[in-house]
Amino acid sequence: MELLKRLKHETPKFWKKVRNIGLTLAALGTTVVAIPAIPAVIATYAAYAIAVGSTLASVASLTVTPDYYKEESNPIE
Repeated sequence: MELLKRLKHETPKFWKKVRNIGLTLAALGTTVVAIPAIPAVIATYAAYAIAVGSTLASVASLTVTPDYYKEESNPIE
């Protein structure tokens, strides 16, 4: 439940940039892996780019603005 709340809450500006960089890195890695005639070394590095990019995007999406914690400390119930 907490993860869903965090995903729906606003992401700070810096982390939006980090998320976009991660998504771009993962997309580039996926594009390189999809090329049929590439050396195994390049495919390996592209796979690493996919892993790092998707991890960056995931972590950046879960960050929240400081007012998230103010809302949590004063629940409306």
